[in-house]
Amino acid sequence: MTSLSIVNATIFDGVSDDLSEGAVHVVDGRITAVGGAPQQADRTIDARGRTVLPGLIDAHCHAYGIGLDMLEIESRPLSYVALVAARRLRAALSRGFTTIRDPSGGDAGLDRAIREGLLPSPRYLWTGAALSQTGGHGDFRAADSDVCGCNTHTCEVVDGVDNLRVAVRERLRRGAHAIKIMASGGVVSLTDPIRIPQYSPEEIRAVTSEAARRGSYVAAHAYSAESIRHAIDNGVRTIEHGNLLDAPTAAAMAAAGAFLVPTLAAYDAMDRRGAALGMAAVSRAKNREVLDAGRQAVVLAREAGVQVGFGTDLMGVLEDEQLNGLRLQVEVDGALTALKSATSVNAALLGRDDLGRVAPGAVADLLILDGDPLASPSVLWAGGRTVVQGGVVVSGSSSE
Repeated sequence: MTSLSIVNATIFDGVSDDLSEGAVHVVDGRITAVGGAPQQADRTIDARGRTVLPGLIDAHCHAYGIGLDMLEIESRPLSYVALVAARRLRAALSRGFTTIRDPSGGDAGLDRAIREGLLPSPRYLWTGAALSQTGGHGDFRAADSDVCGCNTHTCEVVDGVDNLRVAVRERLRRGAHAIKIMASGGVVSLTDPIRIPQYSPEEIRAVTSEAARRGSYVAAHAYSAESIRHAIDNGVRTIEHGNLLDAPTAAAMAAAGAFLVPTLAAYDAMDRRGAALGMAAVSRAKNREVLDAGRQAVVLAREAGVQVGFGTDLMGVLEDEQLNGLRLQVEVDGALTALKSATSVNAALLGRDDLGRVAPGAVADLLILDGDPLASPSVLWAGGRTVVQGGVVVSGSSSE
């Protein structure tokens, strides 16, 4: 049995509107007590002047997204992609993201390596390659090219009800957490208008019914109100991005119990850095189309009562903007609401009530910040931090 006590802490539990004071006690990777007097432990951390909060959850983070050129990613051997992914995962953990959902990548091999402790990583919930129709967001060929990237590290082109059923079953057989589909055009794809819905109703229902039968769910890349409605009407549970959301569609999302996962960091970073990184002109133009609308989509979703999570969707070297995503969502939502999105709301999205909370029985994935994020939100993205995963300090330094 191993134990950890964090004493003299200010505590944000992931759910409450107010902070509390006291200790957090951990035994064998689970929180056993919050508040009250300190308890004896193998290790004690004095968190005086600091705040303990749940480990952050990024619900849209691509381990295999090692560059901005998607065709180039699919041309690389998986061994190389996975090694770069390991570095990306380690960096995310050091920032305080103790869990990520990877909607467009990952596989059983990477999952097993993480579970066996072969690499430092957030808890990793993956979908495998996202499903795309021919000419959809996951079809990375240019209009005048028939060259194929050969691999399906991040996306796979699958058309037709029967083929989609097999693809879903295969992913779930291998241990995928959920299924990802491309339900509209996107920024980095070269041939699809960003607003047009993708996949037929019958094809989407084939995917969602197969996932539901296995107790899983479907996440959909979707920007326009039309494509969002197309997705949720056919059983999709989480909408990724959703920048061009309108009020009636937000109300429909709320009625369906669908989540919105905004990814504000990606558009901000691509707008500032895309040209210097060689991002295609057509992609930069599409990014400008959705850049400012992303913030308004969060506002509309909140007004309608939609559960809003947190994601980043940062490809290649843009991964270093992950904490900037918190700043951008704080600017829209305020620090308290944004923190709930990145902790307890994302945990609910994942169906993991043992994550995203500082509460007895929860997994002891914790972030200790050098300050109060509600009084000084900048400590979320610019302050010192100590990361605890499963009751073990994995990054940062702590007073003992």
